[in-house]
Amino acid sequence: MSLVKIAVLDMNNNHANEGMRCILHTIRNVQGSNQLADLNTELDFDVYDVRANNEIPDLSYDVYISSGGPGSPMASSDAWEASYFSLIDQIFAWNRTNERKKFVFLICHSFQLVVRHLELGTLSRRKSTSFGIFPVHKTEEGDSEELLEGLPDPFYAVDSRDYQITEPDAERMTELGAEILCLEKIRPHVPLDRAVMSMRFSPEMIGTQFHPEADNEGMLRYFMQPEKRNHIVSNFGQEKYDDMVAYLQDPDKIALTASVILPGFLQQAIRTLSPELIME
Repeated sequence: MSLVKIAVLDMNNNHANEGMRCILHTIRNVQGSNQLADLNTELDFDVYDVRANNEIPDLSYDVYISSGGPGSPMASSDAWEASYFSLIDQIFAWNRTNERKKFVFLICHSFQLVVRHLELGTLSRRKSTSFGIFPVHKTEEGDSEELLEGLPDPFYAVDSRDYQITEPDAERMTELGAEILCLEKIRPHVPLDRAVMSMRFSPEMIGTQFHPEADNEGMLRYFMQPEKRNHIVSNFGQEKYDDMVAYLQDPDKIALTASVILPGFLQQAIRTLSPELIME
């Protein structure tokens, strides 16, 4: 029996959110799937509170999922930051020299941090907060990305951010072998660069600016809470709230995205790490 170990990096800094619930729910669904039994594989995971407690996993894990989180992704003197980037560098180094690879998925805040660390693009504060459920458009490279094959173009995802990645450094991306997979919604009336919404950093590491973990049922419960509803209406308007509720009830919007990307990433990693498939 093979064991695949997952480290979940909680980047929420003690702020309550739905993202961690959704990530753990996805892991548990894959944990209970028939695929693991077919591959004679077990799945185990641990959670590390990175920003609040400076908890950083070691290199004994096979898969790392780093969550979104509130606050600024700009450079800081926080104790966890150097340790976090050291882990990312160690994973890259490991994958260059070892046959059994380590897989990484970066979400929102984590995505911004790693793009900044690797100097792959410009990280800046948006003119206004992006909050809602929006179309995400595939690039030419995104059209051939295995993890996006089950999604239309555009597909829909939860977006919640005050920062963005623009002006990708083509020379640096070529040096690392990175590819842009998705861009934000088309805005012909806005004379600004479209933000990068997803990037494959390497064959084993991928990240999204949006929240692929967000599920429709949990998010709908969350937004139906009176205090959350009032907050959204007060800050973004009734129309924005009504649109979000409608999209959360549509099985072809974020429910589809949640069923494809993060589960697909885990299944892809498990297949690659399966001893039966490695022997073949």
